[in-house]
Amino acid sequence: MHDLDDLIGRAAGLVRQARQAVAMTGAGVSTASGIPDFRSPDAGLWTQVDPFAVASLFAFRLRPQAFYDWIRPLARVMLEAQPNPAHVALARLEAAGRLWAVITQNIDGLHQRAGSQRVHEVHGHIREATCIRCYRVLPADSLIEQFVVHGRVPHCACGGVLKPNAILFGEQLPLQVLTAARQDTRASDLVLVAGSSLEVEPAADLPLVALGQGARLVVINYQPTHLDYRADVVIHADVAEVLPRITDLALA
Repeated sequence: MHDLDDLIGRAAGLVRQARQAVAMTGAGVSTASGIPDFRSPDAGLWTQVDPFAVASLFAFRLRPQAFYDWIRPLARVMLEAQPNPAHVALARLEAAGRLWAVITQNIDGLHQRAGSQRVHEVHGHIREATCIRCYRVLPADSLIEQFVVHGRVPHCACGGVLKPNAILFGEQLPLQVLTAARQDTRASDLVLVAGSSLEVEPAADLPLVALGQGARLVVINYQPTHLDYRADVVIHADVAEVLPRITDLALA
């Protein structure tokens, strides 16, 4: 049984040794910014509502108001959220040449706001919205702000409902982004999983791509993942506490 300091030191050593490391992040990276995750046993969003009833593409087309009623409190939180020490730590590693890319399942844009440059958002983002009738793409910032204030479903000039460019259940992932994420993962020699339960495919399988090429694996997540047994280092602790410590040691 290794203590936390030892595990952090071992993870930092792997980061220092890596030629091309990538980070894969999930909702757990943003919880310290006030954004709830989806699968934690006590407070996860999917413990409170059936995701297919409100957050599937089929449900959105059928009942867009139900989707927007559900996401309104979360949208308000995302508008107010700020990058936390975990986001900043990954941006520092990239700036220092120790991290090649961030592959994230998050839609909040906090990695970019923290300073990360190469970010693959495999589940989309909320910076834009697309009309489900005419497919016009519009900047979403002002639309989201107005929706949070008034609660009205945003519409395109053509009358169609606008859907945020975040990926819903039953919707295809952005092919170009997923392809770039796969390429970076395949070329990596270290994958740093941070705050992801690794339960949502195909993103959850990306570390396997790297492992198949002989890469090392570090997992930092409160809950166990199905790849813990394949990892060189597993840390079940707060990502916002652990990642800055790993970064400090790796850059020392």
